[in-house]
Amino acid sequence: MLFLRGIGALVITLALFSLFSLRFPKGGQAMSGLANAAVASFLVEAIFKYILGDFAGLPFFEAVGSAAGSMGGPAAGVLVGTVLGMNPVYALAGGIAVAGYGIIPGFFAAYVMYFVIDWLEEKMPEGLDMIVCTLAAAAGYYGIATLVDPAVNVTIEIVGGAITAATDESPLLMGFVLGGIMKIVCTSPLSSMALTAMLHLTGLPMGIADIACFGGAFTNGIIFHKLHFGDRSNVIAVMLEPLTQAEIITKNPLPIYTSSFLGGSLAGVGAAALGIICNAPGTASQIPGALAPFAFNPPLRVLAALVWAAIGGTFGGLVVANIMKKIGYKQVE
Repeated sequence: MLFLRGIGALVITLALFSLFSLRFPKGGQAMSGLANAAVASFLVEAIFKYILGDFAGLPFFEAVGSAAGSMGGPAAGVLVGTVLGMNPVYALAGGIAVAGYGIIPGFFAAYVMYFVIDWLEEKMPEGLDMIVCTLAAAAGYYGIATLVDPAVNVTIEIVGGAITAATDESPLLMGFVLGGIMKIVCTSPLSSMALTAMLHLTGLPMGIADIACFGGAFTNGIIFHKLHFGDRSNVIAVMLEPLTQAEIITKNPLPIYTSSFLGGSLAGVGAAALGIICNAPGTASQIPGALAPFAFNPPLRVLAALVWAAIGGTFGGLVVANIMKKIGYKQVE
């Protein structure tokens, strides 16, 4: 029941996440801004605070990392606002106002206020618009963040708690399922960084997501190479950042998503078996996912998980590529 509850919570969240990204006005762009905010805050915190600070004993970097990690709300407020097209001055005024709030309240505040500011700019006379919109952005961001923060905290606690409890109860099974799902999200036009930041995943579930995204990079590279999806530059690009190859991926979902699930699942099982944890939410991507776990685990254990993930990801890609060749799959161009 814990396993079903955890997977059910993840699937429902993913469905809502997909609905927002694909159907809401500028939803995909907003999620892109959220992912960038996770990198700017959580990734910097993981590398500087935990690796260079706690592990290497460098207090300067620990201070930098702590400062960055505490600014998730402002980072989302600024980056989501500017990605959507808000004047950077207004986005910065709003972002500053939500200092002390988490990344998700900052995200909601920026998304809603983008449309409010866009309407205000049309109504205000030139010269007055700068003052009015700046003040409105600061007040609006703060007000929205204050309103949504309690609900966001409760939701994250319920969903994240269900996933964590299921992972603790059945780590290998959750490693397989969670790793596969996260790699599909990582490869799709959605963002695994944004999803894990939204769920505020930590501990073993976040470690599984990180390692799965890293291992799945090899899966994607094998599929692109074996099925001749583009040239060598496309292979390298999809391994580093799948979103750069979104046109090929969305036209050929069967081999890419099937292999991504298998490769991510095998990598996730390895992460679960080795007990890889990560307390830096929002780092589920190829390069951040390979680096962040070093902050929370013995280095040799992380290296073992990465090697396992690379092997598992490669195996998943080879298996699905060979099946696709045998059934005569042709690339959709």
